[in-house]
Amino acid sequence: MIELRTPSELDGLRVAGRFVADVLDALLESVDVGVNLLDLDRLAARLIAERGAESCYVDYHPSFGAMPFGKNLCISVNDAALHGLPFDYVLQDGDLVTLDFAASVDGWVADSAVSVQVGTPDDVSQRLIATVTAALEAGIGMARPGKKLGAVSHAIGTVAKDAGYSVNLQFGGHGVGRTMHGDPHVPNDGRAGRGLPLRPGLVMAIEPWLMDGTDELVQDPDGWTLRSVDGSRAAHVEHTIAVTEQGPEVLTLRAAER
Repeated sequence: MIELRTPSELDGLRVAGRFVADVLDALLESVDVGVNLLDLDRLAARLIAERGAESCYVDYHPSFGAMPFGKNLCISVNDAALHGLPFDYVLQDGDLVTLDFAASVDGWVADSAVSVQVGTPDDVSQRLIATVTAALEAGIGMARPGKKLGAVSHAIGTVAKDAGYSVNLQFGGHGVGRTMHGDPHVPNDGRAGRGLPLRPGLVMAIEPWLMDGTDELVQDPDGWTLRSVDGSRAAHVEHTIAVTEQGPEVLTLRAAER
């Protein structure tokens, strides 16, 4: 069911969005060569506890997961595209890392992701991150009254395909509110004139993700991590946004984006 949020409910979602953004900022400050993924997850857990918030991931067990996720943060490295389950791995120079974090604050949920490269950058990874970021910005730009949901999807897909990437439609964005995943589903490609009419009060996470050499995924033995089938690198970015009369409002802007 699609729910439109009242002004007071949007205030609660803004608080959740700021918390999620602040946690990602703290995590980004800690991402470096030599840092263990489990230490990043422990940092997320500590910040959640200090705020009195709740993790959206620890008990999360959808049909595509082998068991409850059990961690506070998705960390996908290099060829891992989505749902990276943190494990005992130390970041290396040149790694491409995606941090995906969602939390509930006073009953309201926000969800966001960012991809960065650790240490020495390379052209392939930087182009991938730049493209997926541009796709996110294009999708957000279409999230305004008078448009249809297909306009958001079409904008994302156009940026990706114009840059030469193929788009996987198995996973995409989603509605956000009292729970992490709700209606509507937001595909990362589509037709501009199709789909749900966008109205003020609609809150959703827009999350393009791309792989450099394929659009096919394979699941790790951990039952969660999804990797590119050919070993090519992946990048994934996400913001929770609200459709307002004035246009899209990004609820999870990090400090560098405000």
